[in-house]
Amino acid sequence: VQLQASGGGLVQAGGSLRLSCAASGRTFSSYAMGWFRQAPGKEREFVAAINMWSGSSTYYTDAVKGRFTISRDVAGNTVYLQMISLKSEDTAVYYCAAKIGPLSNLVDKYNYWGQGTLVTVSS
Repeated sequence: VQLQASGGGLVQAGGSLRLSCAASGRTFSSYAMGWFRQAPGKEREFVAAINMWSGSSTYYTDAVKGRFTISRDVAGNTVYLQMISLKSEDTAVYYCAAKIGPLSNLVDKYNYWGQGTLVTVSS
């Protein structure tokens, strides 16, 4: 299983970015996919998750509700994270992850991880 995250970059506060996570190696229709982030000196934290078999089942951390939207393309085995109204505190390396079964906000529940993509929000 491979997860390839992309779309990070430098953006001004208030701006937008869309992250993508392309999954390969198997069919992910029975998986939950998540986005996590890790800021310098901090632990990895949950951002959002989605069921690949039901795009209506999503889960967000409170800090991003109303600003971030997770979505998926089942046929393309791709998960997206649309981020708007970005803040300096959103600066982090963003990782996508996959697990079999239901959504979770716990790092150790995810079996597969991508390499991360850096998002830098300048104030």
